[in-house]
Amino acid sequence: MCEAHAFIVENGEEKKIMENVDLVEFEGDQAKLVNIFGEQKVITGRLKVYDNAKSKIVFEPL
Repeated sequence: MCEAHAFIVENGEEKKIMENVDLVEFEGDQAKLVNIFGEQKVITGRLKVYDNAKSKIVFEPL
């Protein structure tokens, strides 16, 4: 399994917002995250880092 964990940068630190992310869909300034259990979260921000080797997705707020 290669699901990633999603983080958002707050006050210069990465805060985990979702584990086991299987899908990321972008629409305008928002990203919808869906994990392997079908749970969804919509965040406002932009992609900062996608690191497949570390299974990590990092967003930064706008």
